[in-house]
Amino acid sequence: MAFKDILTERAIRAAKPKLKPYKLADGGGLYLLVNPGGSRYWRLKYRIDGRERLISMGVYPEQSLAEAREGRDAARKLIAKGTDPSEVRQEEKAARRTAAANTFEAVAKEWYEKKCPSWAASNARIIRRRLEKELYPRIGDDAIAKLTGPRLLEVLRVVEGRGAIETAHRLRQYLSAIMRYAVQTHRISADPTPHPETLTAPTPERFASITDPDKVGALIRAIRTYSGTDVVRTALRLAPLLFVRPGELRAARWAEIDLEAAEWTIPADRMKMRRPHIVPLSVQAVALLREVRPITGKGEFVFPSERGHQRPMSENTLLAALRALGYSKEQMTPHGFRHMASTLLHESRQWRSEVIERQLAHADKNSIRAVYNAAEYIQERKGMMQWWADRLDTLAATRKVVSIRAGR
Repeated sequence: MAFKDILTERAIRAAKPKLKPYKLADGGGLYLLVNPGGSRYWRLKYRIDGRERLISMGVYPEQSLAEAREGRDAARKLIAKGTDPSEVRQEEKAARRTAAANTFEAVAKEWYEKKCPSWAASNARIIRRRLEKELYPRIGDDAIAKLTGPRLLEVLRVVEGRGAIETAHRLRQYLSAIMRYAVQTHRISADPTPHPETLTAPTPERFASITDPDKVGALIRAIRTYSGTDVVRTALRLAPLLFVRPGELRAARWAEIDLEAAEWTIPADRMKMRRPHIVPLSVQAVALLREVRPITGKGEFVFPSERGHQRPMSENTLLAALRALGYSKEQMTPHGFRHMASTLLHESRQWRSEVIERQLAHADKNSIRAVYNAAEYIQERKGMMQWWADRLDTLAATRKVVSIRAGR
């Protein structure tokens, strides 16, 4: 496609601004618009389907005369085929906007914002931190539609390679959830996330726990000798009585506890399984809470942080208390009170397994039964919690020579 080119670089450089905008014409409808302020813009005028159109071809001198002519020639080829270059340009802009909105990071953040209201706050923070640390720096700017299984596996194996096996598996779960969301929102057609078996199998998470009755008795006696603050001492003594998750205990609110009814109702947003949970309080547990209420009862948290009553006790406080009593992390952890209670309650054969599991707030493998009422088995659970508190008293009163270092 040949045009008679008129302009020269010398003529363009010599052109001076005037009081009004004026044009310097080149061939094929291309011209340079010179504005009074000195700015110069390339424009292309053309006709298609009987209509006159005008599109921008860049700014001089960033876009040279030769480059402007190349753009003109490409546009003229489209016009010759009956295609409007202005429409093509709009489609390209839309595609770029879509691509920017469909990077992995953009889709992941959209997924996160939709899902995080249903997560516990602590879990939401962990997921966000892992995304920001492990995934966004590596694939955040990549178009999600171009991410392949091999590429995702490469990212996961970087994490796996430094020994963070559990983290690699967690990231794989997040990737799959994000990719499935992308499928549902029509960004991609299939989830390319690698299968879990492509990664090293994680070691099952086990929390150190004491389950031998004699050693349990020694532990309870040791806990009762703890000489820390009243708040920490109370939390430590309640931990084996209630056997809730450590995060649920340390973030307990006074508004959740009814001492007259002897019940603690934990709302769904603080439970791992996102269901409200009732913890029947034994006589011993109520007595401990009544002791600490004059100390912390005017605030929100039953066990506030020593650094400020506006936040709960640190997650390491109870762990440090056990260490102070001489129990290593290989012997006992705050989470281990749950395994302790589960083991001894099952071994007692006095309580049905489903009652024990319900009190532990474990997920029911039966998807239909899983949607249960918070008060399910509540009478049996009340009796069980009182029996358990009495059992701990009995074990603590039965003195036998037991070495802490003897292990479980």
